[in-house]
Amino acid sequence: MEDLNLRIKKVLEKFDIEAKRQKIREIEAESTHPDFWKDHKKATLKMKELSTLQEEVQKAEKLSEPITAQNQKEAESILNDFETLLYFSGPYDTSSAILALHAGQGGVEAMDWTNMLYRMYSRYFEKKGWNYQTLEETPGEEAGLKSMSLEVNGEYAYGFLKGEAGVHRLVRQSPFNADNLRQTSFALVEVMPEIEENAEIEIKDEDLEWDFFKSGGHGGQNVNKVSTAVRLKHKPTGIIITASGQRHQGQNREYALKMLRAKLWLLQEEERKKEKAKHKGGHKTPGWGNQIRSYVLHPYKMVKDLRTGAETANAEYVLDGNLDEFIDAQLRKL
Repeated sequence: MEDLNLRIKKVLEKFDIEAKRQKIREIEAESTHPDFWKDHKKATLKMKELSTLQEEVQKAEKLSEPITAQNQKEAESILNDFETLLYFSGPYDTSSAILALHAGQGGVEAMDWTNMLYRMYSRYFEKKGWNYQTLEETPGEEAGLKSMSLEVNGEYAYGFLKGEAGVHRLVRQSPFNADNLRQTSFALVEVMPEIEENAEIEIKDEDLEWDFFKSGGHGGQNVNKVSTAVRLKHKPTGIIITASGQRHQGQNREYALKMLRAKLWLLQEEERKKEKAKHKGGHKTPGWGNQIRSYVLHPYKMVKDLRTGAETANAEYVLDGNLDEFIDAQLRKL
């Protein structure tokens, strides 16, 4: 009990409940302004932020109460949640996220592995109670996925997912080979925050090159008859975005710009980290050269994170979307 009370004291000091209450009062006052709901999207985000703050303050007040044997378990559960929240100090950690998967070299094997990762993450999102939708999907010729981009809407989605960025490696007996040979496959995971239009990321119309084409894959007959899919090139950086997940061209244009904002922010963030690393050292860009986790299904079973050392022999459990152990370990390391 003494150790629990000490942990609670430290967490509440870092949480700064008075600052949260002040923010609640500010949003409540803002919401009474006649123009508040003119920008419905912005207003909805503000009200969502308000709801999250109110819930956090309510839990903090619960922790402030004297702990008894009857509510010790409840206090420990709330405390664990708060200790995790304290790791979310980045500017977009509370935001929704864009998660993109890309098959590496290895043909159908790598594309099947990319599809397995999509299944793993989608199940993780469901366990967290997050909504997600497809922004872009490029199926493999024989099986699996060449690439897929998802918009993930949930509280702290980017904060939880940002440590998943990097190369994921699979070792298994090939289901596509008659000799059941052992095969190693790679896929790249990109994670970006969902960023609304703001002054921080400037996108000029003259820097954009648009192309429109007919979508393939899911979506029914309409999706193949009309040029609903978009390809966007950002000329200064050479970044190319494809968005085809929606039935209407306007929605796909909106998602393409959303993904571009996220990628431009990510470029800025990587430059900032590189500059910081010149003094500290050790920064790695989460690209193809940076393998972060290994999933072995043959000749033994193990999932191991190469950054934190977290590992388990229950590989199927992890591939079924149970990622909390690995995500928590990485959050504590960041």
